[in-house]
Amino acid sequence: MLRFLLAGLLLVLAAPGSRLGAQAATPDSASATPPAPAARPATKAWYEKLSMRGYSQIRYNRLLETNEDLNCAQCDRSIGRNGGFFLRRGRIILSGAVHPRVSIYIQPDYASDAAGTQHYFQLRDAYFDLALDTAKVHRLRFGQSKVPYGFENMQSSSNRLPLDRHDGLNSAVANERDLGLFYYWTPTVAQKRFENLLNGGLKGSGNYGVFALGTYNGQTANRPEANNSSHVVARLTYPWQLPNGQFVETSVQAYRGRVVVPSVSSGVTRDAEYLDAREAVTLVWYAQPIGLVAEYNRGRGPQYDAATNSIVERPLSGGFVQAMYRWQHDGQVIQPFVRLHEYHGGKKVELDARHYEVHETEVGVEWLPFAAFELTVMYTNSDRLFEDFATEGNRQRGSFLRLQAQFNY
Repeated sequence: MLRFLLAGLLLVLAAPGSRLGAQAATPDSASATPPAPAARPATKAWYEKLSMRGYSQIRYNRLLETNEDLNCAQCDRSIGRNGGFFLRRGRIILSGAVHPRVSIYIQPDYASDAAGTQHYFQLRDAYFDLALDTAKVHRLRFGQSKVPYGFENMQSSSNRLPLDRHDGLNSAVANERDLGLFYYWTPTVAQKRFENLLNGGLKGSGNYGVFALGTYNGQTANRPEANNSSHVVARLTYPWQLPNGQFVETSVQAYRGRVVVPSVSSGVTRDAEYLDAREAVTLVWYAQPIGLVAEYNRGRGPQYDAATNSIVERPLSGGFVQAMYRWQHDGQVIQPFVRLHEYHGGKKVELDARHYEVHETEVGVEWLPFAAFELTVMYTNSDRLFEDFATEGNRQRGSFLRLQAQFNY
């Protein structure tokens, strides 16, 4: 049996289509130079695996303005008195996989402002993902990144319809980011759906895990840690796809920790630390073509109390509901939207943990004629009250028309 197999193998090797057969058919095959081995593709250096992209937003907020004293310390600082043309964001993103299981994401912002100075670089993101398996179902994220709390907080500002995030959940994590360590679990089917929601223009939030669990400083981005305890956060979300192709996402999330209110020499009675704890629910019906987003959270946190001139722990609550429509024609996308939001409570990162009462209605439309440019027009009707040691019972009502040109590169 073995002889027959060997004989058959020799016949195959000596066939005209084989290398041995080709050499046997060539008279001078014995002296022929063997072919050079195929060159291996050069291995890319880590910096050749990175990509660069970004976006910039130019705004003007003073059209049809009815109250120039209206302002929003948390959102757009060009709202109200002395506001004009404003570079709201200028982001450059450097990202990529430097190893099959290691990726990086670094995003500075050259439109940041502080202490009356504008347009300097400030770090927004600097995080590093370590995949615990080749399918990247399990990941660890190290560094400064978005804290997985809330859908709109996770949404990129380049991808959101309203011009600013709502007070209700954004006051939980100002600038949406902090330094910490996060674990993300995302099954492959969910990875694909998160990707489709972004690439399909449906205003998704990106892949922040179906389940997320993390610990972080708790003083928010670009602020040093101020105590010896960390915050803990957990989030569970899932992008469902109905039989007709409609995407629906539902989420629950919560965090808890102790926070230090920024110290000021205002004579306000304060404790060293305050409880900072919230829980939230989210529903997203993606615009195909009609969409709806709703979020609500409640909890406890520090808040200025005018009656006692002190900062105390108080209940807080707030959320929003938004309806939108997505219309496409000849490569253009037009999305009208309306959003109602409110917030009742203190803001831990502001002077004396200011007490806020916010009610706002926003109506707008986003026009995307091509991928590199977006134009948003939004009319805002605002009713805001805030109190701190220097300003008690400051209630401002007003409305104004806002314009934003966004450039994607």
